[in-house]
Amino acid sequence: MLGCFAPRSARAAAGAVLATAVTAVTAVVAVVAVVAVAPAAAGVTFPSAGAASSPPASALPAAVGGAQLAGRGVIVNYPSSGSVPRLPGVKASAFVIADAGTGQVLAARDPHGRYRPASTLKMLTAISLIPVLNPDATVVATKQAVSVSPNIVGLLPGHAYKISDLFTALLTISANDAAVALAQAAGSFSQGMAAINAEARHLQADDTVAVQPNGLDAPGQRTSAYDLALIARRALQMPAFLRYDRVITAKFPVSAKKSVTLYNQNSLLTSYPGAVGGKIGWTAAAGATYVGMARRNGVTLIVTLLHCPALTEIDAARSLLNWGFAVDGKVRPVGTLVGPQQPPAPAPAPPAGDHAAAARPASAAPGPSMLATAGFCGVVLLVAGVGFAYSRRQRSSPGSPG
Repeated sequence: MLGCFAPRSARAAAGAVLATAVTAVTAVVAVVAVVAVAPAAAGVTFPSAGAASSPPASALPAAVGGAQLAGRGVIVNYPSSGSVPRLPGVKASAFVIADAGTGQVLAARDPHGRYRPASTLKMLTAISLIPVLNPDATVVATKQAVSVSPNIVGLLPGHAYKISDLFTALLTISANDAAVALAQAAGSFSQGMAAINAEARHLQADDTVAVQPNGLDAPGQRTSAYDLALIARRALQMPAFLRYDRVITAKFPVSAKKSVTLYNQNSLLTSYPGAVGGKIGWTAAAGATYVGMARRNGVTLIVTLLHCPALTEIDAARSLLNWGFAVDGKVRPVGTLVGPQQPPAPAPAPPAGDHAAAARPASAAPGPSMLATAGFCGVVLLVAGVGFAYSRRQRSSPGSPG
């Protein structure tokens, strides 16, 4: 309608101005559209449906405890001088020898290889449940607990057993039925297993999955020599664990009329100077498994072994411990035992009275509808501004309507 009242030259000038404005507005809208469909600019990404992305090899994390611990063979760093004894050969598919105090891993073989744990898993059960169970309380043995085969200590259904007695039976004679009773004492079997696996995650024992609290073979159940060293290091920090684990003999009351004598199966305690604890294990599928701990001259070493020939685990542990005490501080470590994961720091509270800030979402990036609305409003205002400027120009020109 402006063309009905203006001369041709004025209309041409107005058309040029308007075309320039529309071009500019079009560019603004284009930018708005790009921003609206590019949530990555606001720190948000949307993977394609059904797409499974894998990080490049260079982006994969190193093995827990150090890059060398990703190796599958024997891993040891001898000094260039050659003045230390050679690592003894042991018949184990995986092992770790580590300094519990410094966390240094002195040598290893396939440390993160995943194997069946057998009864070494009972150490994880103990360190997970000791903090949450009252040692003076009792738990009634269920059919599930007494039907475990082999049940070892011989719990009777419906009988109440003291928690401390069950821990002693668990760690001395490797009582499979006691392990189930202790897991159930945490509230239920599933709650007990959840606590056990949560402790593994807390220790960063990420190779470990517990399915049975006694370590009897079960689908998906696994551990590694490295993880067993993390578990043993935690056990060394728990006086209650060591009290149960070091018992040589004890009486276990099966019923009011019957008791059995417990004899500690970890013969390292009575045959190796400085031995402070450990746990043996065996199933036909797992082979012999073992965790041993010993202290000499202020140094505490941990040795873990998986998948050994039967009845060789104690001798193998003794050989590795002797080597470890001889070379500790003289060989460069091949890795380290990591510490437990720390809980995340709590988020700071908003300032008092800032109710609006507390109610705002954490990330309030404008959505496409907000941006489109803003762009449209910008178009309207810009066109209106051009029209207003042209109108004023026409009123100030000679011969224009008054």
